[in-house]
Amino acid sequence: MKFIVSSSALLKQLQQISGVINSNTVLPILEDFLFLIDKNELTVVATDLETVMKVKLEVEAKETGRICIPAKILMDSLKNLPEQPLSFNVDMNSYAVEITSDNGKYKVMGENPENFPKEPAAEDATAFTMPSSAIVTAINKSLFAVSNDDLRPQMTGVYFELAPESVTFVATDAHRLVKYIRTDVKCPSSDNFIVPKKPLNLLKAVLPDNESEIKVAYSANHFFVTHENAQMICRLIDARFPDYKVVIPKENPYRLILAKSDFQNALKRVSVFSNKSTNQVALSITGSELQLSAQDVDFSFEGNERMSCQYNGEDMQIAFNAKFLIEMLHAAEGDEISIELSTPTKAGILKPSEKNDNEDLLMLVMPLLLNN
Repeated sequence: MKFIVSSSALLKQLQQISGVINSNTVLPILEDFLFLIDKNELTVVATDLETVMKVKLEVEAKETGRICIPAKILMDSLKNLPEQPLSFNVDMNSYAVEITSDNGKYKVMGENPENFPKEPAAEDATAFTMPSSAIVTAINKSLFAVSNDDLRPQMTGVYFELAPESVTFVATDAHRLVKYIRTDVKCPSSDNFIVPKKPLNLLKAVLPDNESEIKVAYSANHFFVTHENAQMICRLIDARFPDYKVVIPKENPYRLILAKSDFQNALKRVSVFSNKSTNQVALSITGSELQLSAQDVDFSFEGNERMSCQYNGEDMQIAFNAKFLIEMLHAAEGDEISIELSTPTKAGILKPSEKNDNEDLLMLVMPLLLNN
């Protein structure tokens, strides 16, 4: 079997899916890319048994065939080659692969494609379409709040809540929660499932942030996303997501409005002096002034800053994890941020002051006990 492909086009596509491959796999075949040639189209597949990523690109070929090629050596060699056509010669009996470039020849030992894991079929899957930018934005705005605690698997992914007129994406690690709603997506039925963190991270890198349409499908155990020349399939998390609605306070009467970038920069400066395990920054709100303070008693570090704000409510002192606030502010768009508060022991709610069309973002963060 022989085919000719552009070196830079191949490298670009392989880089998009190589993140699936784990460095310490149980099965050696999982360290390979599966190459499928069908006339002038090459499909490359990578998997870690939980997630499958596929990309397609045009090649010159006269036959059809399949071969597994070790991913690391192929990627390392392509990174060092200038843009040029490469011809791959595959001996289908020994699985030896010879790559010929303008300057030389390289040989690698492939593997039997029959040993490569089969991908899950999209039978009995429910499908719908959505703009590519909708899922990319949802991933960017929610993924940072996903838990890394494997003892609570239900929180290690993003919860998709489908309704006929919208999709809600929810992520939480029990210290903070993000709820992002898109109203420009029509779903065939009300449903819900949890998609793990790793495939969403990979998907974000593959999909364009534009209005092009993607096809989304889900079955009892799997999630499928298809866009032009790329496809991702992953196993869903088999667990029950916590009832997030009971956590969101119904009544937070006090409202603090701040310039987003000023507040974010002040937090970054002051949090340098905070305790490294808690990242605690105390906010003291009096009238139209906000004071940020942080200290690390162990090292006698201390940082204080003042900034102006708009506030209606009783004077208050409340403490938060600065790292969490900075990540949340990064996810919020617009120049101003609104923080809704009630008491120093109850969750604060962050929202962008201006709402974009077709989307609604709410972020909740639990306060820390003040070090008095």
